[in-house]
Amino acid sequence: MPVRKKPFAALLVAASLTLGVPAVGAKENPSPPPQAQKAFDNKIIKRIKADNMYNHIAHLSSEPRIAGTEAEWNAVQYIEGELASYGYETEIQPFTFQNYYSPNVSVTAGNETLTSSGFTYAPNGTVTADLVYAGLGTPSDLEGLNLTGKVALIQRGEISFAEKVLNAADAGASAVIIFNNTSGPINGTLGEPNDNFVPAVAISQEDGERLAASLERGEAITANVSVTGGGIVEETSHNVVAVKEPTHKKKAADQIIIVGSHHDSVSGSPGANDDASGVAATLELARVLANMPTDTEIRFVTFGAEELGLIGSYEYVDTMSEDERSRVIGMFQMDMVGSRDAGELVMFTVDGQKNTVTDLAAAAGVRTGTPLTYGQEGRSDHVPFHYAGIPAALFIHNPLEPWYHTPEDSLDKISKEKLQESAEIVGAAVYQAARPDTPALDRSKVAPVPVDYEKMVGGLQ
Repeated sequence: MPVRKKPFAALLVAASLTLGVPAVGAKENPSPPPQAQKAFDNKIIKRIKADNMYNHIAHLSSEPRIAGTEAEWNAVQYIEGELASYGYETEIQPFTFQNYYSPNVSVTAGNETLTSSGFTYAPNGTVTADLVYAGLGTPSDLEGLNLTGKVALIQRGEISFAEKVLNAADAGASAVIIFNNTSGPINGTLGEPNDNFVPAVAISQEDGERLAASLERGEAITANVSVTGGGIVEETSHNVVAVKEPTHKKKAADQIIIVGSHHDSVSGSPGANDDASGVAATLELARVLANMPTDTEIRFVTFGAEELGLIGSYEYVDTMSEDERSRVIGMFQMDMVGSRDAGELVMFTVDGQKNTVTDLAAAAGVRTGTPLTYGQEGRSDHVPFHYAGIPAALFIHNPLEPWYHTPEDSLDKISKEKLQESAEIVGAAVYQAARPDTPALDRSKVAPVPVDYEKMVGGLQ
């Protein structure tokens, strides 16, 4: 999940201990006393084993699981095999996506090789030609310049990288070098593919200003720009789905609950917490709930290609019929729920408003001794469900651990206690809604207090 570590102010929740979701058209029942509620929770909680989750993480985090790679496919097969072993009918749902591979770049000017970086969506190509200084690359800067077949040297600023490249290409340039207008490297993008782009690379402010000064003194400089190995490739990822049908067929609620996580990780990171931890919790809850009496359909889904833009979860939602969407009472997304170095467990909704999922989990948190807060945040697989009109929330610890999206996101940073806490809250919440003859949701007094992350230092980004 693409968020960064930020400070966290803990605000507690005011919540009652009674909560549930009725079968469609069902008659409301009196709310059970707190002792009875906890007894129902214990049916789930006492079966959850942190060691099982830890072992899943150990297996999944043995290598990065980048979407579309063999390593991700290995994870998919492992997840499907575990779900099948619990007795579920499983489905592996393939989907294709376009993946951009960053190019290898190099720049020489005169006899000097410069430190350089690439731009996302810059085309491949190798050009050797005279270097021409073209200011900021605006139309007025290029007016009167002879750029035909040349390499344009352009300063960052005023207009986008893409506009600079297109303007230079329109003026006849065969390649573009953009230098920074501040210290540090440029990590840039051209936004999207465009057949009119020419090969483009970035260099430092120091190197760019030095070259510009030499050109303005009338010195002739030959530049070589090389962009190779980049491009867009169509690849395949997968979602894994297991469905628990209601056990009380005659009293089935005709409702659906979805428990989700994402199984892919970023390049170079074992992804133990992001998000093998969420997958491990999903698998453990699937195991625990497999033989529990329920009147509600429960779907356990792990999504592919989350790190590339929630692609798998959008694909999954797109395959749902309008009838299915209308029957989903809640989607619980677990993303990064096991780091020893992260903060407290928080619920996030896309619009920052409480919903069925936050109510269920807030009540479960009070019953299990871990009151929760909630706030506004997207950037995980709860987002597509929200936009499909489905109550959904992300469960994640905040602030994040310093190892996020690094090679240090490894098994030794995982906390069994946090895994247990997260699985207990989500498990108790899901079972509260899915077990037979639960009281109506609208009788709940749950009122978790929202966390205003906009007023906090930086918020989640």
